[in-house]
Amino acid sequence: MIKKFSTKGMSREDWLKNRQSTIGGSDAAAIVGLNEYCSPYMMWAQKTGRIDPPEDNEAMRQGRDLEEYVASRFMEATGKKVQKSNYIWTNTEYPWAHANIDRLVVGEKAGLECKTTSSLNLKRIKDGDYPAYYYVQCVHYLAVTGLHKWYLAVLVLNKGFYVFEIERDEAEIAALMQAEKDFHELIKSDTPPAVDGSWSTDNALKTIYADAISNEDPVDLTAWQDAVEKYLQLDAEIKELEKQKEKCKQELMEALQTNEFGMCDLAKITWKAQSRSTFQVDEFRRDYPEIDLSNYYKVSNFRVFKINPFKK
Repeated sequence: MIKKFSTKGMSREDWLKNRQSTIGGSDAAAIVGLNEYCSPYMMWAQKTGRIDPPEDNEAMRQGRDLEEYVASRFMEATGKKVQKSNYIWTNTEYPWAHANIDRLVVGEKAGLECKTTSSLNLKRIKDGDYPAYYYVQCVHYLAVTGLHKWYLAVLVLNKGFYVFEIERDEAEIAALMQAEKDFHELIKSDTPPAVDGSWSTDNALKTIYADAISNEDPVDLTAWQDAVEKYLQLDAEIKELEKQKEKCKQELMEALQTNEFGMCDLAKITWKAQSRSTFQVDEFRRDYPEIDLSNYYKVSNFRVFKINPFKK
């Protein structure tokens, strides 16, 4: 059964709080590993309250402010009419999910997702492609609302306007809903998903465990010895690859000599002269000992991770 709850008069704070307990369309891509800005681990950390949701930024603000314009351009481009849906949608078949949709298409069992993106995505969108997380978001909405089709309208700032159609695919819906259900079980049981090596997961871990406790007895990491062995192996391989890369660079520097650039079929190679000015703190302090420089230092607190192998 599909239910709708009105969002009229709801503050943005209350709206964000309401989304925290269930999975929404903008969460779905992160859960299946298709959001380059948010890994499954980071999403889990946000949903369990370990870290705060991302702060509002300029791209998010522009997306909201231009939503009405994108909807208007969609109507102009297609001749269809749309209307706002001031509701949070839920579906008893998927009790862990909710949907806040941009627009409903009048006279069709269809919805519309309005997107605004930068010109960096222009080429792929012109070629008929678009970011995977757009698609996953629309599949989520199709599942929760029970509608038959979703339109995707994308405004590429200052470059173009594009419309895509996404048909209902029951196999895709079933796969996504199963992934979301499994993820929601991790939230309920307070069990983290596997780490994945992404910068997003790295940031989440550093935020959750920002405070260090000085322990006298070492933590027994015997169960993670395979990870230590793999880390040391990869570290050695990376160092060797860096050395090989440096050797290639040196060969090209020797070939260029005093020239600033050269070319081959693959690339343009440059070795330009540059200058950089740096403030010599110690020298300044020595010359002007009476000036207190403490207010000009920025203090950053962080934890340094190292593996120091034992000598055999």
